[in-house]
Amino acid sequence: MSSKKPKFYVVWTGRIPGVYTSWEECREQVDGFPGARYKAFASRDEAEYAAADEPEEHIHSARPAERSTVASTDVDDAASRGGEVSSCGGRISSRPSGSSSGDTRPVHMPSPEVLAKVGFQTLCVDAACSGNPGAMEYRGVYLAEGREIFHFGPVHGTNNIGEFLAIVHALALLDKQGTKMPIYSDSATAISWVRRKQCRTQLARTPRTEKLYEMIARAEAWLKAHRVTNPILKWETSEWGEIPADFGRK
Repeated sequence: MSSKKPKFYVVWTGRIPGVYTSWEECREQVDGFPGARYKAFASRDEAEYAAADEPEEHIHSARPAERSTVASTDVDDAASRGGEVSSCGGRISSRPSGSSSGDTRPVHMPSPEVLAKVGFQTLCVDAACSGNPGAMEYRGVYLAEGREIFHFGPVHGTNNIGEFLAIVHALALLDKQGTKMPIYSDSATAISWVRRKQCRTQLARTPRTEKLYEMIARAEAWLKAHRVTNPILKWETSEWGEIPADFGRK
C-alpha cells in the first residue's frame, strides 16, 4: 500500500484564509464558500511563498464548466482537470491555529501592563537569522489570540530583510482584509525601509538569493502601489521585553 506524499493547501479566499496541512482542513474553509480560491502545493515553503502572492500568479484560468465547486472532491482531482479554484478575489495568507504540522513555534505573551499599553488588536512581526547572512525566517503573531498567523522561511538572507518583508506581509494581509490594525516591529531599520518604500540591503544578488530578491521586488512594488494606513510602530524591547513574534533564539 503506497502512501501519498504530504500536501500543503493555500486558501486565498475562504472562511479563514491560510496554509493548511491536510485536505480535510482546507475543505472546511472552502466547501460551499462562494468564490473560494485555493490550491495544493508539494512543500510548505512553496505554499507559504505562494500564499504571499496574488492567487492569479499561481492559478490558471479554467473554462466555466471545469471550475470546481469544492464539494467532496479532493483538490488534487480538481487540479488535474484545470479547476482547482473558482473565480473571485483573494487574500494574503493567515495561518489558523492548528494548521502547522509538527513545527508550532511558541508565542511570548507580554505582561498585562504591556498589553494594556499596546492593545490586544495588534499584529507583531519579527525575523530570525542563523548567521548574517544565513538561514532567515519571519513570522507574524496576532496578539489578541496569541497565535502565529503567517510564517515564511527559512531562506538564505539577512535579518533586516526578514524584518522588512514581515512588515510588508503584514501590511498586505491587513489591507486585503480591510483591517486598520497597528503593526509592531522591533527593527527601526526595517520600519525606515518600509517608510522609504525601499529595501536598502547590501546582500549580494546571487543565484542563491534570487528568490529572495524577487520577494523584495514584489514587496517594494506593493508599497509603491498602495497607500499605507496601518500604523507601523516600534516595539520597545528594553521596556516591554521581547516582541511576541520573537523566535527565542537569543
